[in-house]
Amino acid sequence: MLFNSFQFLLFLPVVFLLYSLLQTKKQQNIFILLSSYFFYSWWDWRFLSLIILSSCIDYWAGKKMEETETPSARKGFLALSMVGNLGMLAFFKYFNFFSASLQEALDGINIAMTPMALNIILPVGISFYTFQTMSYTIDVYKKRIQSTKDPIAFFTYVSFFPQLVAGPIERAHHLLPQFEKKRVFDYSTALSGGKLILWGFFKKLVIADNCAVLVNAIFINYEDKGSIELILGSVFFAFQIYCDFSGYSDIAIGVSRLFNISLMKNFNYPYFSKTMGEFWRRWHISLNTWFRDYLYIPIGGSRGTRLFVIRNIFIVFVISGLWHGANWTFIVWGALNAVYFLPSLFTKNKDKSNVESNSFWSNSKGFFQILFTFSLTCIAWIFFRSPTIGDALEYLNGIISFTPSNNLSQYFLMLMTIVLFLFIEWMGRKKECPIDLAIARKPVKYLYYGIYVYIIVYFGATEEHSFIYFQF
Repeated sequence: MLFNSFQFLLFLPVVFLLYSLLQTKKQQNIFILLSSYFFYSWWDWRFLSLIILSSCIDYWAGKKMEETETPSARKGFLALSMVGNLGMLAFFKYFNFFSASLQEALDGINIAMTPMALNIILPVGISFYTFQTMSYTIDVYKKRIQSTKDPIAFFTYVSFFPQLVAGPIERAHHLLPQFEKKRVFDYSTALSGGKLILWGFFKKLVIADNCAVLVNAIFINYEDKGSIELILGSVFFAFQIYCDFSGYSDIAIGVSRLFNISLMKNFNYPYFSKTMGEFWRRWHISLNTWFRDYLYIPIGGSRGTRLFVIRNIFIVFVISGLWHGANWTFIVWGALNAVYFLPSLFTKNKDKSNVESNSFWSNSKGFFQILFTFSLTCIAWIFFRSPTIGDALEYLNGIISFTPSNNLSQYFLMLMTIVLFLFIEWMGRKKECPIDLAIARKPVKYLYYGIYVYIIVYFGATEEHSFIYFQF
């Protein structure tokens, strides 16, 4: 079920109203669990079994690790969790990719191989909920948290519908305790959630989905486009993927607050970053901190020789690229960002800029640093968006060939909309939600937020677009 669908506009009020009638923690959790399963089943009920299986494995593994102090037994239960979750992820997401890659490699040395491709459907959200549930068993194994004794709370933690299919990827120490106690409706929390929902829909429907139309037209026919059109295509995709994904995160966080449940912030104005290191601290925060805590630090992190640290950085970014999809373009995208990231890692005077500071943009240097960082990001996004590495290289070649472009006026309205969007974000960068209006007079507030509703209804894309990260 998509957030930007008529079905969800019916689903959410019904769930919220029925939830408000419940009196105990157990009732609340059971209702949210069943609602989450219904929400996921709307896409394909068959794959609900994978979420239930993953929940069963990790609840049991966590419980057994809590019951024993034997190191070998604890490692065994952790291994069961890792193999179960990563095995499902590898089969459904990467089997055909690795099979095809092996076949191409063998063909290159003239070794015949029977194709082993399977007709596998990728379950929506599998990359997100497997990482979320694995973090629980790892934390229990490391004794950072205690295993829960409440299976309903744990199953609800794994499948909570606002963030089930595209994050944020929550940690057990933050989200699970919220399901282990009764929640009480809080008006101010729900109000802040409503603002985030409104802003998320604005980003998704007005920016991302309108950008998608132009991006598709440019990337599909890039051979016939001029250099400026190709540059605009990469810029439009940068804002499409940002507003699509961060819009989903805002809606997920906002919907959760209606139930008085807090989710972590997933984006923090990343396109105002002055370095790539800063960009990766502000982009998809839940995934990047996951890789930092469960991959980068365990393999050595920033300890050891410079060559050792560079190796660790490349491992994390390449695996992050592969996490996004079973395609060599994602791996190149990850490796390219690793190259971008290295100067931030080894600069002696590390950037300590603060987007929220009044002096952040006090001179032209800051502007050009932001522009340069954004330009590097757009180049990487070309690989992310292109179907093959060859297409990405041809696209880049089209940019540097300086071919003339025609009919650029068709892109003017979208450019002006993006400028308006950036202005709103910049003016509201000190706030959690940039459209949060600090005015006491209710009529003015209603008019202000009503304008956003009007813009979403009348300027939002009419065609229903799925969220980009649903495919990951």
